[in-house]
Amino acid sequence: MKKIGCFHAHYSNIAQIEHALEPYAVELVHFVDPGLDRIKNDAHFTRQLAEKKVRDTIEWISGCHVDAILITCTYFTSIMREEFERLTIPMIKIDEPLFQELSKQDKPIVFVFTNPNTIEGTMSQFRHYTESKGILALAESRLIPNTFELIMQGKTKEYIGEVASGLLRLAKEHPGAKLVAAQLSMVPAARYAESILNAEIGNALASLSSYLEQTLELTMKPTF
Repeated sequence: MKKIGCFHAHYSNIAQIEHALEPYAVELVHFVDPGLDRIKNDAHFTRQLAEKKVRDTIEWISGCHVDAILITCTYFTSIMREEFERLTIPMIKIDEPLFQELSKQDKPIVFVFTNPNTIEGTMSQFRHYTESKGILALAESRLIPNTFELIMQGKTKEYIGEVASGLLRLAKEHPGAKLVAAQLSMVPAARYAESILNAEIGNALASLSSYLEQTLELTMKPTF
């Protein structure tokens, strides 16, 4: 049985990953650190401090007898340098399968965020991914303001409601575009908005299971 160390910025992501990988014979070990988001506006906070904290945690997880590391926070993935990834075990960023799917799109793409700190990093990573594949993708970002603090405060129901409303509004403002919920925390709201729109909203969880199955050669749990 494969063991995956999952690095989250919030506890709400645990249930989503557990549900997505429930069919597989895999053990998930969860590591949660909401601290970086809480101190990001402090006077002493720097990108270098954030990079060191993420690097130290990844190195700690890699030593905890896991076969791979899954990083579910787009802020964490956005500040990772290439040298972070020089580990002897696979390290998967939550947006890798999403980027792979979006690179097949022939529509303009609108990435929607609730956390402003993840926008620049995610958009830069997507541009880097498409350029490395020789793909010309039209992509822009939009923020649903004053919502991310709700999920960080544990106000999940309010967060889902506000984010779903924002996604519905943006869908009307960008007809013909591929709308994408860019953060894992937005998935429940995206699914609710989809049921109203009767149209698909991209999200990082949709293709994660099959991507991990292929990348890590996961096997299904036996059925009796």
